[in-house]
Amino acid sequence: MEELYLGIETSCDDTSCAVYSPVRGVVTHRTAAQLDHEKYGGVVPEIASRSHMRTLLPLYETVMKESGAALESLSGVGVTNGPGLTGSLLVGLSFAKALAYACGVPLAGVHHIEGHILANALEGPLECPALVLVVSGGHTQLVHMEKVGRYEIVGSTRDDAAGEAFDKIGKLLGLPFPGGPAIERAAREGNAAAYKFPRGLRYSGGCDFSFSGLKTAVRLKVESLDEIGPRIVADVAASAQEAIVESLVEKSIVAARERGAKRLYLAGGVASNGRLREVMRERLAASGVAVAWPRPEYCTDNAAMIACAAFYHIRAGLIDGLELNSFARGNLVNWAS
Repeated sequence: MEELYLGIETSCDDTSCAVYSPVRGVVTHRTAAQLDHEKYGGVVPEIASRSHMRTLLPLYETVMKESGAALESLSGVGVTNGPGLTGSLLVGLSFAKALAYACGVPLAGVHHIEGHILANALEGPLECPALVLVVSGGHTQLVHMEKVGRYEIVGSTRDDAAGEAFDKIGKLLGLPFPGGPAIERAAREGNAAAYKFPRGLRYSGGCDFSFSGLKTAVRLKVESLDEIGPRIVADVAASAQEAIVESLVEKSIVAARERGAKRLYLAGGVASNGRLREVMRERLAASGVAVAWPRPEYCTDNAAMIACAAFYHIRAGLIDGLELNSFARGNLVNWAS
């Protein structure tokens, strides 16, 4: 009988379910985006958790019907149990526990960041050891992956995540939420050299990031301008995007040099940014480092990556009980020997 793993992801504002096969890859994957947050310019936790409660059951039923699998035939259920918004996490975790208990299938709690890392395994085997740049609205980290289950953080942001910087800059420019895709669209019509914005910790010599100074510089520039027309928006967007991309690429080069890495994976929502992919591939290729990333729908929060991670956990005998709890914050944990 074919192994099939159900994944559930509700760490923030997207409700997602997926079924994954170690042989076929992603069998079916559905994500329901929450649009109510746009008018607030950011995610409202109470709205997010209530939306998950309305959406998760019908989404699960759709995915199971599309996969043709029966719950009792699953090889396991994987669920994000942190980090994330506590209310949102508890909706998915409670649902996953109920399914696993009712039908006697193994349960695996998955760290959200490990899920993003393993999104790179959805369409082919990972080549380890490797570096992984995890870059999203809540996280910006460089992780050395010795193998699946063995992780070492070699660099992280000291203040804001890159995705958060995109969101805040987008709001300053009057662009829709989330800011990352909106800034990328606006930047296509802009001049990336129009404004010289800072690259945080550029000369620190380490692998850490900083984006708070960039946010402040953009705010001061916008406040100094008499009028913010389409051309100004495009130029500021392009210049800010270039500052973020250069920071991410330069620190990745430093980490690759220090670790002797020959491969780097991108992960997280910002990994779908076209300019980041273009510059990362070009600059790291010159250093002999191959760069790869998941397709866009597997860069943002999704359940396919959680189902894939559950496969690795359960195959290694890492099975959680009903006492599994959620956590709002927490670093990656090494579980492989």
